[in-house]
Amino acid sequence: MKGELYSIYHMTIKPEHFAEFEALVAKIVEAASHEPDTLTYEYVVNADHTEVHIVERYLMAGVLPHVEETFAPYAEKFLSLARIEKVFVYGDPTPEIRTKLDGFGASYFKQFNGFTK
Repeated sequence: MKGELYSIYHMTIKPEHFAEFEALVAKIVEAASHEPDTLTYEYVVNADHTEVHIVERYLMAGVLPHVEETFAPYAEKFLSLARIEKVFVYGDPTPEIRTKLDGFGASYFKQFNGFTK
């Protein structure tokens, strides 16, 4: 995880909002696909479309540009459709990143063992 940040956003959504949310997410994913420091950016949903997770992995330099530039234009609409219940952050974020993610109610976890291939 050195130099990288992983996060999982756990959100709830009303099933009747899912189609609109899915269309909005397509725009966000398209924009994020051009971010050089975004390594993983995936949305997953449960069977009844009431819970959504975002699985993210960034080089540390990519976190703030994603939140402040890519996501910001969509944030108001996004947050009107989905409720962020919990954010799990893995890695050692800078104070600036931590301040930004604190706004989403983040819980932080530091690696103490393991590896990535």
